[in-house]
Amino acid sequence: MPLDFSLDSDPVLSVAAPDRAAHLRQDADGLARGWATARVVRIDHRDRFATDPVAGGRRRLRLEPAMDHADRMPETAVFLGLTEEGRHLWAMPEDELPDDPSVTTLRSSGADLVDGDGALASQALALLGWHRDTVRGRGPQHHPRRVDAGWAIEDPFHGGPEYPRTDPAVICLVHDGGRRVLLARQPVWPTGMYSHVAGFVEAGESLEGCVVREVQEEVGVAVDRVRYLGSQPWPFPRSLMVGFHAIGDPDAPIVLEDEEISEAAWFDVDDVRAALDGRGTLRVAPPVSIAHVMLRSWAAAVDGG
Repeated sequence: MPLDFSLDSDPVLSVAAPDRAAHLRQDADGLARGWATARVVRIDHRDRFATDPVAGGRRRLRLEPAMDHADRMPETAVFLGLTEEGRHLWAMPEDELPDDPSVTTLRSSGADLVDGDGALASQALALLGWHRDTVRGRGPQHHPRRVDAGWAIEDPFHGGPEYPRTDPAVICLVHDGGRRVLLARQPVWPTGMYSHVAGFVEAGESLEGCVVREVQEEVGVAVDRVRYLGSQPWPFPRSLMVGFHAIGDPDAPIVLEDEEISEAAWFDVDDVRAALDGRGTLRVAPPVSIAHVMLRSWAAAVDGG
């Protein structure tokens, strides 16, 4: 019987953040009163934020008193929810944070954040990025008005509310049902870096249909027995990565028809295990990515790990 498996843990950016408190988004008076004790996370134009160390080598998002930065809620701030202590929590855009060891990015340090902070950072990055996009190329007089504490806008041209968009994308671990996995690389990646086939869902397309199409388009391999694994927010700028695994034939010819893929090859599980341990020449996606969790979970399931 072909190998079947599930994720051995939740992707780090999928671990639930503190209460989003959606019921407060339209309570303008309550939010205004809460600003006095609120906390903010600042995100600069390079999508960087500050962190603080905690026990065990982990890090926590730096949440600063809101009143240290503004006497009242800035129009550019977005409401994220409630802290564990029940304080209001906001994200604020910043032109530039200082270059020091505490300032980092989600890509480089997301896996080091305490549970929930990765999802919180993803939420902040996605919302602030959406607002940047809504004003790009427009004069100030044509900027939309923010409502619902940053969770909607009212466009002066179209009228009515518009809400943050999320773009679904699939990512698929293609394996032979046994010890081999098909990995591909993009030409812009570091030498030796390989990962799974991924791509955006097209209009009128199911997630499973997108998996079949993307694998066929990018590496020329037909797959079947498509099975869902899990999902992860990926706020670059506002994607949702939906993970699957599927069976492919390792004897089928690999045909690179997509210019985004420069190489693709089948790898034995021993090569993958070495890469996950930081050994060998193969390099794989970092732990912050669902791609890493998928590969680690598959490798652990083959021959019982």
